Amino acid sequence: VQLQASGGGLVQAGGSLRLSCTASAGPFSFYNMGWFRQAPGKEREFVVGITWSGGIPLYADSVKGRFTISRDNAKKTVYLQMNNLKPEDTAVYYCAASRSVAAVVTTALDKYDYWGQGTLVTVSS
Repeated sequence: VQLQASGGGLVQAGGSLRLSCTASAGPFSFYNMGWFRQAPGKEREFVVGITWSGGIPLYADSVKGRFTISRDNAKKTVYLQMNNLKPEDTAVYYCAASRSVAAVVTTALDKYDYWGQGTLVTVSS
């Protein structure tokens, strides 16, 4: 399975971006999906995840109320709508897929089996 992330770019603080992540193959509708990010000099961190069934997403506290994840299984795509962006949101954003069909989202990086290449989001102040 290959994941292709897109939609990153440069935006001013308070602006919005929408990231997309499309799977090339595989039973996408059975994957739990997650978005992670890695800022310069920092470890990769969980941002948000959604179960294969599109159940209630799990958000990191830092993005709750500003970011929204959604998925379109017919298009094998997961989206991340990011509103009210802040300079501290600057990072490379990665999508990831977990073969687990767990009913709850996991925040652990090692539970995700496939990773996209990352897309850079830069928020200027």
